[in-house]
Amino acid sequence: MTVSNPAPFPLTPSRLELFPVAFFSIILGLTGVSLAWQKAQILFAFQPDMAGGLRWVALGLFILTTSVYCLKFIRYRDTVIAEFTHPIQVNFFPTISMSLLLLAAAFLPSLPILATGFWLIGTGLHLILTLYIMSVWLHHNKLDIHHINPAWFIPIVGNALVPLAGVPLGYTELSWFFFSIAMLFWLVLLAIIFYRVLFHNPLPDRLMPTFFILIAPPAVGFIAYAQLIGLMQTSDLDAFGRILYYSGLFLTLLLITQAQRFARIQFYLSWWVYSFPLAAITVATIIMFQVTQLTAFAVIAWCLLTFVTLMVVFLLFRTAQAVGAEKICVPQV
Repeated sequence: MTVSNPAPFPLTPSRLELFPVAFFSIILGLTGVSLAWQKAQILFAFQPDMAGGLRWVALGLFILTTSVYCLKFIRYRDTVIAEFTHPIQVNFFPTISMSLLLLAAAFLPSLPILATGFWLIGTGLHLILTLYIMSVWLHHNKLDIHHINPAWFIPIVGNALVPLAGVPLGYTELSWFFFSIAMLFWLVLLAIIFYRVLFHNPLPDRLMPTFFILIAPPAVGFIAYAQLIGLMQTSDLDAFGRILYYSGLFLTLLLITQAQRFARIQFYLSWWVYSFPLAAITVATIIMFQVTQLTAFAVIAWCLLTFVTLMVVFLLFRTAQAVGAEKICVPQV
């Protein structure tokens, strides 16, 4: 006779084991908004130091997230390796190096030594991750068209973050090297992703927010290009710079018109990908106002800055709510 052995408590995996690397996207959003406020405070002589508070919150959260993920690696190494070899999740690992690069840009004016350390580590780590991920793309044996989504832009757009602190630190040629990688493969992936979206099944709800990553390559590209050519000093805006900015602005408008579709999606941690691209186009718009002195750009910049700030507050609230309800770090269905 077979005796059943029901367990009084369900044997669920550890929440630490399910802690996703995508948590680092929160730092991207917070630091991106900090940089937007940093730019606005200087240009518009805004008094409250919003940028200072946000960058310290972002740094604290980066230290906490890194500590938790290191603990996960120690206790559940096989799970981390599985994430690192997963065709979708692997694209979120560069958010670690991107966090360091953004923190470097955020702390450069006040703590240049700390910023230099962040930049050097972030740049080296991002190059390694980019080479690894692109090697996986080139020599894969399990990628399929349904694996492709805008999150694939993450390792590519991260290269465009290098010039933000790299140029002020004196690494101009190295910054051009990373910027060139970002611009080349942005166009390659853009064609592939539009092919996937137009001619294959729609993205699952969990990945729908990643559409906002489409804004990041041209927006961050414009910011990096402005840094590389010294645009803020010369105000000599050329055709390439305009193409980058207006491409990012159009994609922002396109996605904002789809707000009703995005609002129907239940909360996932992937909602945080709304924040960094919107912060990037905000910074780009502030630069456009600085260069052109057109009032329209000042109005657009303040609208975007207000919107992305309120969005980050909302995302922090929803994330805390989801953590309290144990809806994060759970098995994906």
